[in-house]
Amino acid sequence: DETSGKYILKKALDSTKDQSYVLYNLTQEQLAHTLFPLGTYEKTEARKIAEANGLLNAHKHDSQDICFVPDGDYATFIEEHTGATFVPGPIVDEAGTVLGKHYGLVHYTIGQRKGLGVAAGHPLFVLKKDAKTNTLVVGPATSAGVHEVVANDVNLISVAEIAEPLTVEAKVNYRATPHKAVVRMKGEKLIVTFEEPVRAVAPGQAMVLYQGDVVVGGGTIESTR
Repeated sequence: DETSGKYILKKALDSTKDQSYVLYNLTQEQLAHTLFPLGTYEKTEARKIAEANGLLNAHKHDSQDICFVPDGDYATFIEEHTGATFVPGPIVDEAGTVLGKHYGLVHYTIGQRKGLGVAAGHPLFVLKKDAKTNTLVVGPATSAGVHEVVANDVNLISVAEIAEPLTVEAKVNYRATPHKAVVRMKGEKLIVTFEEPVRAVAPGQAMVLYQGDVVVGGGTIESTR
């Protein structure tokens, strides 16, 4: 960007293949030495170019999910590579009433609705995973919405600092729709307040901030409210 003198990161032309969410933590030095030659192509165009040049992978299936876990069983992968064992435990509501049994916390994600194995008069969502007590806390949609997120390990790309509240769109996971929000900084942390409550916001996930197709920056979700 000639005005700011900074290298910037933008969304790809092909929105279905955009990888900017996972690239938000690239530094200025790294961006200065990085090329994204397919960023201005749709995937179908890239395949045609590969086919015209006789490349064997022109019609190779797209990689899906976690590419280094080919069978999709990430829970077993985690157990094998950490030595940890994830045992069954109680599923409780917000009042602590036991509703059923889970099969190991590693099998569940914040915001998950399907596959909980418990019935209620309304849809239930995973609200919290308490590793200390091995408890899965579930509740209704009204309790699943997050209004504010605190993120650490911040990396800013398009701006040098956030001195004043900044209007952005925030993504809380790779597949998420960007949500309108206002971001401010408190010390070295980002405080993001959403315009509307957002579900499936989990500590440990990346939160990436956009203005249009430009990546402002992001951080790791530390806590939610």
